[in-house]
Amino acid sequence: MNASPLPCVAVLGTGMMGFPVALRLRAAGFGVRAWNRTTAKAAGLSAHGVQVCADAAEAARGADMVLSLLADGAAMGEVLFAHGVATALRPDALVVDMASIQPREARDHAARLGERGIAHLDAPVSGGTTGAEAGTLAIMVGGKAADFARAQALFGALGHATHVGPHGAGQLAKLANQMIVGITIGAVAEALLFTAKGGADMAKVREAIAGGFADSRILQLHGQRMVERDFAPRARMTVQLKDMRNALATAREIGFDAPATALFESLYAQSVDHGLSGLDHAGLFVELASRNGMQ
Repeated sequence: MNASPLPCVAVLGTGMMGFPVALRLRAAGFGVRAWNRTTAKAAGLSAHGVQVCADAAEAARGADMVLSLLADGAAMGEVLFAHGVATALRPDALVVDMASIQPREARDHAARLGERGIAHLDAPVSGGTTGAEAGTLAIMVGGKAADFARAQALFGALGHATHVGPHGAGQLAKLANQMIVGITIGAVAEALLFTAKGGADMAKVREAIAGGFADSRILQLHGQRMVERDFAPRARMTVQLKDMRNALATAREIGFDAPATALFESLYAQSVDHGLSGLDHAGLFVELASRNGMQ
């Protein structure tokens, strides 16, 4: 008995994350259409069997699933409801939003799509471009359990997915992830700079504390970037700042005090104000070094 064919997926947004995601889905056997606001960023997908579309509604028309990796909630809302994607979709289609947006925005999109009979999952990811290329993304999913089950083949091609609750819960999990990442990057940067200022070998300090209670993936990856002064963007400073601000906005909505997140939001904001917006989020190291008169 032949296996059921894999669904046709429209990938909306083919930037640093969307491009490798589209490639992985195509390599896994999905039919893939792609759209990007700047068409040139999607053009390279054609050589891999991806149909590049001129507008978002064209990509969505007739697709079984839409996978979005747009910049923010406002962009997602605009593409869904002003650019005709919701109108173009069949009533039984499934929209999977992998962008990092505010939970209330995810709930709003789910409700508005639900009025049209279209299912929705908020499914933000962690793992960066490396995880997208390798298919090892951590995917945090909010929505109905039945829709989560529908998307298993898609999630399996991209990484490991966990259903964490109703609509908006995936975004809450992602914000928690970004709070931990942003704060820990700051802790690693400050600690390494502290040792260098005192006369220790920063690279050796990082090596010495690896494996102890202070070890983490941030110390391993971002700490090494700090040692090497390698701040080429994998996840940009501006994206980290956006996520910290989304976390604080959500904290205000639910009546939660998040003082550590507020402190680091301020530090990332000052980094951007000081011209570091094009750096990887590990570039917070540069801001903290400058404050201490260190190169």
